[in-house]
Amino acid sequence: MVPLMSLWAPILISAVAVFVASSIIHMMLPYHRTDYGQVPSEDAVMDALRKFGIAPGDYMIPRLQSREAMKSPEFKEKFKRGPVAMMTVMKGEFTMGKRLAQWFVYLIVVGIFAAYVAGRALGSGAPYGSVFRFVGTVAFAGYGLALWQNSIWYSRSWSTTLKSNFDALVYALLSAAIFAWLWPK
Repeated sequence: MVPLMSLWAPILISAVAVFVASSIIHMMLPYHRTDYGQVPSEDAVMDALRKFGIAPGDYMIPRLQSREAMKSPEFKEKFKRGPVAMMTVMKGEFTMGKRLAQWFVYLIVVGIFAAYVAGRALGSGAPYGSVFRFVGTVAFAGYGLALWQNSIWYSRSWSTTLKSNFDALVYALLSAAIFAWLWPK
């Protein structure tokens, strides 16, 4: 067993490596540019929504008020008539600093979980491959598997989810390699 406190170097270094890799993936590689489509008549749709003063948050249209309402002919017709939408409303500014800081904290949290599992399963001097396997598996689960829920429940494009899972695999492999390299002897 390896104490979590002795794994801070790989936790932090892997967080930095994944942060850099994710920046490269999202700023320089083109495959995420098709993750979101553009609404036809974007300005008109934005103007129409703006007049309602919708507060930032997550919304569903149409929204059920109760489970019984799902069976009502009115709700069924509303749903059938469409459009059916789930949307996230954000404030008018999109500041990257706060989001990047939150992303970095998330990377550290994934690293902590990977370190915890590997540290409990393996001892000091564990073989590179064993450390790589444990950390890579936990890191992939942390970076990618929860994204599937968005496609299953919220109809997010499966291609977007799978592209993000490819990113998760890259992040997991980076994390695994760094942990295996820096694992206590």
